Amino acid sequence: MAKLVVKQVRSQINCPLTQKRGLIALGLKRVGQVVEHESNPAILGMINKVKHLVSVEESK
Repeated sequence: MAKLVVKQVRSQINCPLTQKRGLIALGLKRVGQVVEHESNPAILGMINKVKHLVSVEESK
């Protein structure tokens, strides 16, 4: 499966609680933090929920 590199680029301040929990579930706690995940429907759904706060790249 493909790996996704997810980086938080915007702050979670003033976001709804569901989006804050989505960032925590992805393992992101602060702006500039980078995590790597396998590409699966659950992860893609979490990324879609916070797509305006993160940047996503595909890793090899």
